[in-house]
Amino acid sequence: MADRPARTLAGISLILLLIVAWATLVASLAPFVGRWPVLVQAPYYLFMGVAWIIPLKPLIRWVQTGSFGRFKK
Repeated sequence: MADRPARTLAGISLILLLIVAWATLVASLAPFVGRWPVLVQAPYYLFMGVAWIIPLKPLIRWVQTGSFGRFKK
């Protein structure tokens, strides 16, 4: 249990890094995506706005348990 605070700090840092990297990726594609019709842009931005959550599940699991696998019983 002594490594839990360090894991929590590392997890928070990684989450923030993920958010910044994802936002940078989406923003860098904006000039290209901006040429698309609005009805195509909307689902793209909706998907990109939600897709960054997918890698959070294993990261949060690691912060809580110390393992990327299934939760320990």
